[in-house]
Amino acid sequence: MTVRVLLVDDQPLIRTALSMVITDIPDIEVVGEADNGADAVRKAAELRPDVVVMDIRMPGMDGIEATGLITSGAEPTRVIVLTTFDDDEYVYAALRAGASGFLVKDMALDDILAAVRVVAAGDALIAPSVTRRLIKEFADRPTTAPPGRDVAVEGITEREREVLTLVGGGLSNTEIAERLCISVATAKTYLTRLLAKLGARDRVQLVIIAYRSGLVSADR
Repeated sequence: MTVRVLLVDDQPLIRTALSMVITDIPDIEVVGEADNGADAVRKAAELRPDVVVMDIRMPGMDGIEATGLITSGAEPTRVIVLTTFDDDEYVYAALRAGASGFLVKDMALDDILAAVRVVAAGDALIAPSVTRRLIKEFADRPTTAPPGRDVAVEGITEREREVLTLVGGGLSNTEIAERLCISVATAKTYLTRLLAKLGARDRVQLVIIAYRSGLVSADR
């Protein structure tokens, strides 16, 4: 399956660089570009991409407002926030708006493309360099409560608790499978069960729950 991508950035150089790389990738296709949030919302509705790669700071409607509109529509599209600063306050608002990923622009292009595939498959991803700090601060904010925040983790099994702890530590499905000596398919099954039991939308919210429940700490 080809992942259809909409690139949104007010810097033509960024859009051009990503577009040129994606041109040579057989399973990812750029279906459109936009240089501001309002245009991104219009093109997302018109083109129905699988993933929107969204900048935050843009003139007019910024990436936060655009992300909220795109992810809350009747047929929501998944959004990856791609920003220059890993400590940008706008990142937290973007996650609250429904973004499924947060990447920094100095990441390798191959890593960005891999993230597009992960998010298109229905998962969520945050740049490894900022996962712990970002989620810890995001989780501590009273206005950022995800669905299921008050659901007791005591309602999950011991194995599910182990998986949730590893998710909170930033491990991928493959790494979780290796750590617990299970198959990747089984790891995905546990993730699906956790999402349902804890009322979480995606992996990002599972990480938040892991922090809030004390399964993972900032220095762990």
